[in-house]
Amino acid sequence: MPAAYSARYSFPPSLLTLITLFAFIGAVPHARGQSPPRVLLVTAHPDDEAMFAATVYKLTHDLDARVDLAVMTDGSGGYRYATLAEPLYGKKLTDESVAREFLPTIRKQELMAGGRIIGIRNYFFFDQYDHQYTLDADTVLQHVWDPEAVLNRLKAVMERERYDFILTHLPIPETHGHHKSATILALRAVQGLPVPEKPVILGAFIAGKADTTTITFAGLPGYPETQVKPDLPPFTFDRTRRFGFNDRLNYQIVVNWLIAEHKTQGTMQLLMNRGDLELFWLYALNPDAAVEKTRTLFERLQALPAPSANTPRP
Repeated sequence: MPAAYSARYSFPPSLLTLITLFAFIGAVPHARGQSPPRVLLVTAHPDDEAMFAATVYKLTHDLDARVDLAVMTDGSGGYRYATLAEPLYGKKLTDESVAREFLPTIRKQELMAGGRIIGIRNYFFFDQYDHQYTLDADTVLQHVWDPEAVLNRLKAVMERERYDFILTHLPIPETHGHHKSATILALRAVQGLPVPEKPVILGAFIAGKADTTTITFAGLPGYPETQVKPDLPPFTFDRTRRFGFNDRLNYQIVVNWLIAEHKTQGTMQLLMNRGDLELFWLYALNPDAAVEKTRTLFERLQALPAPSANTPRP
């Protein structure tokens, strides 16, 4: 991974395909003096948590982390690829009028089924309108969502729960405008917190191991709060880390389980076994101390043994 990241954006075709499609069985005791981390995921749609599913699984199962999820939209716009789910739910979900009525509830149920797998503790549903696919965050923030209400509630949640880390989607230009908007509002919420209460906030993206040297990101033009710390490579969690009998298991399996729960989102299933790494960029608005705090977290995750078929279980 190169040491420097320029203001240019370069994502290989395989990663852009992923963007489009995305449009220890028992807990290991945490080290002495290190309390379980408190983490908030901020996403746009009910299924976006797949971006960090393996990391969250490791956090909750091996560090006993408390992980919550704030979802910005009602998910009602995700009806175009729901054909295979129609007989399962007994509704014409590819009909927009039907989807707008029933998809919000169905997708929340799918989300929580997947959340049970990776260990999400609590959910905050903001129910902003999932209007359509767009790359334009300006339109979303100015004409579709109620950004003031979202911002105030996000700040209230963060102040009450006192999270150590916030995970968002990296707002690259090619990603959905809802993803960008959710991240921008999360960053602004952190900016508005008193200094002692500010959590570390990161932006996530998935990549194949062969793609990592081609990724460059500095920030989303027009939104200075999205700038990342220069000359700092992203922190990494490897979904393909092997463990178990004959080393035949890896964390991609857990990601696949979660994806399978989102049955109304047909193209989500095409993401199974795609993306070897979960990469996390540190936003520039974080204080310098956030670098060491984040490095320590990922070192803890790396140092923890993977589940073993030979490890006695309580």
